[in-house]
Amino acid sequence: MPPPEPPPPSKRPASGVTARRLLSLARPELPTLALATVFLLLGSAASLAYPQGIRVLIDEALNGKDHSLIDKAALVMLAVFLVQGVAIALRAYLFNVSGERVVMRLRRDFFSSLMSQEVAFFDNHRTGELTSRLSSDTTVLQNTVSTNISMVLRNAVQAMGGIALLFYTSASLTFLMLAVVPLVAVGSVFYGRRVRLMSREVQDALAKAGEVAEESLSSLRTVRSFAAEPAEVTRYGDTVHHAFVVARRRSLQTSIFIGGVTSAGYIAAVAVFWYGGRLVVEQQLTVGALTSFLIYTMLVAMSLGALADLWADFMRASGAAERVFELMDRTPVIPIAQGERPATVEGRVDFQDVRFSYPSRPDVQVLQGIDLTLHAGEVVAVVGSSGAGKSTLAALLSRFYDPQQGRLLLDGRALDTLDPSWLRRHVGMVAQEPLLFSCSIGDNIRYGRPDATDAQVEAAAKAAHAHDFISRFPEGYQTAVGERGVQLSGGQKQRVAIARAVLKDPRILVLDEATSALDSESEHLVKDALEKLMQGRTTLIIAHRLSTVANAHRVLVLEAGRVVQSGTHASLMSQEGLYRRLVEHQVVAA
Repeated sequence: MPPPEPPPPSKRPASGVTARRLLSLARPELPTLALATVFLLLGSAASLAYPQGIRVLIDEALNGKDHSLIDKAALVMLAVFLVQGVAIALRAYLFNVSGERVVMRLRRDFFSSLMSQEVAFFDNHRTGELTSRLSSDTTVLQNTVSTNISMVLRNAVQAMGGIALLFYTSASLTFLMLAVVPLVAVGSVFYGRRVRLMSREVQDALAKAGEVAEESLSSLRTVRSFAAEPAEVTRYGDTVHHAFVVARRRSLQTSIFIGGVTSAGYIAAVAVFWYGGRLVVEQQLTVGALTSFLIYTMLVAMSLGALADLWADFMRASGAAERVFELMDRTPVIPIAQGERPATVEGRVDFQDVRFSYPSRPDVQVLQGIDLTLHAGEVVAVVGSSGAGKSTLAALLSRFYDPQQGRLLLDGRALDTLDPSWLRRHVGMVAQEPLLFSCSIGDNIRYGRPDATDAQVEAAAKAAHAHDFISRFPEGYQTAVGERGVQLSGGQKQRVAIARAVLKDPRILVLDEATSALDSESEHLVKDALEKLMQGRTTLIIAHRLSTVANAHRVLVLEAGRVVQSGTHASLMSQEGLYRRLVEHQVVAA
């Protein structure tokens, strides 16, 4: 019976991204945010005290009886402003620091979630898109969970406090002023929904632009060799222009909303001026009280306007958060660490009726019923034309993917019952184009065993015939290799990769076209290093260049995802078949 299909990755629905989820990001910062809120309240209280001082100054100036009250009011206002300045500075610092810590954790958790996804996930998501989510989307969320929280609290406190003092000054004027609030609130709801959708479009468009930029820059040598710089600039320009068009549409909606809110606020202010002036004439209100009322009105209006803007920011953040949380909450089909960890590994590998299609191309079956056994310590070579499924065997052996049908076993245990991280520590791979990280040569060799000593690193390099050329560099093992190892030649990169595999000391070794791109001298050194590396290990050699498989214990010939021939090099050459034709074609080509 074939194993059951793996469950589809979990996906959080867009509706699940709520303000509560956004605010929960700031929960670890509650102590700092609580202290910041104290300073926020102190600063807001100072702002609310200002119009009262103005009222005293104006009324006493008009009465002209007691200059000392004017002096005292001015001194009190001066002290209040000094306290307010200190409170605002501390509030801004604490909220900003909290925001930086929140985005640090968010990016770390988001990156951790990305790193835990199965290989098939990255077949369907381009690197530029993911890095855009990691940088731009998380920055949007940073403002939301830190600075914007501060602004919401400050403006909410000022609006509520201002309204309370407005009622204290004149209830009738306050009711007139607040008549515009329901219209603004209803408009904010409809506007917020629209902005949320458009914000997601903007983030998607920017992610697409990031994809194009990442692809062009990482392939610069290919671009330059084809003199395709103008085409790449045009391609990137088109994606950026699309992002601009979407952002412009969002800006239009935002501008219309802000203009409407501002007009409504000023209309309310005119109504207050008109009715307040009548109350002063009728001596139901003093000039100082009217002035303080007008200042409170402007304070409340600015606070409500700021809240409307912040509501739009929350909606924009919600659009970005949908994608971030969707990826963070995704459960990988193949977990990083989960399953058995046997104490020993002999190295026997069994493929039992394995059928496989890549998730990105489910309608194309790459392997069609593969039955194959690699005995412990055996060297098995797999040959065949391009697309026959050779590299797919290596990908399944490392459990980058799971077959749709059939089973893979290691020492009689099904691979899907083993801890994937444990399995991969026992499988070493040397590829045709090894990827080196942009750090030192020593760090690249040590990548599979971070705790390895310098002596162990050097011993691995000697085994891979890499020590001599490394020693010739002025900085030796501390020499930086550049992005993707660009500072090294192909043969040097290959030998560093072999040294990395030697130091890892795997029980199972996969050589995927490990010498096909090398010159004769480099190939000789690499082949000698590989022969030492293969000793005592179960080895799967994948090769186009058939000279590299002549000494294998067994040669398998793949065609269209099936094993069509099996035997030693000599036995396969003695019979008619695909293997002999492949060798003859290479001899003729040579």
